[in-house]
Amino acid sequence: MARIKGAVCRTCRAEGAKLMLKGDRCYSTKCSFEKRAYGPGMHGDSRRRRRVSDYGVQLREKQKVRKSYGVMEKKFRGYYEDGAAKTGVTGTNMLQLLEARLDNIVYRMGFAHSRAHARQMVRHGHFTVNGKAVDIPSYQVKIASVVALSEKSTYRTRTKELISVSKSRGAIPEWVVVDEEKISGSLTALPTREQLPQDIQENLIVEYYSR
Repeated sequence: MARIKGAVCRTCRAEGAKLMLKGDRCYSTKCSFEKRAYGPGMHGDSRRRRRVSDYGVQLREKQKVRKSYGVMEKKFRGYYEDGAAKTGVTGTNMLQLLEARLDNIVYRMGFAHSRAHARQMVRHGHFTVNGKAVDIPSYQVKIASVVALSEKSTYRTRTKELISVSKSRGAIPEWVVVDEEKISGSLTALPTREQLPQDIQENLIVEYYSR
């Protein structure tokens, strides 16, 4: 997973989209993107805008999605290639592979307040998949696999609080089920395109890599 160094909120402003990189802060009035929805830097609020080429538009969309999921370039291209090799729509296949990452599943289930937080918890061995400890954030979770917080984890109370907050925000998608008491959940099905973020234009990413 790509680690963003420096001011994380500048990344959202640079990409022109709210990437939900700061967890609770993104929902609060402190969100920098809500207060300053323009590019960072001294010329970020300038009314003069350069014309962006088709390549530039494709690149920005690719960067936006890559940074949102926290994936390095080589790994991200691998998801595109794997998606292209599968039957179906390449862009949708690619997004499904990204959503099936263990760190993303932990985040989607409400066990962490951001994907970066989820990655850290997975790396530190706080989660199991079907009863076996897995500390690889990019691990592909299969349908019906059970993801659970380890019994030895010291974050049980905090994680229950996070799940409750996620449920209250309606942030837990319908393609996962969560047991709040056991702090576990499972992937019921791969998300359809309609269930995936609508602000992603995956066709631009496909065009970028198909050049």
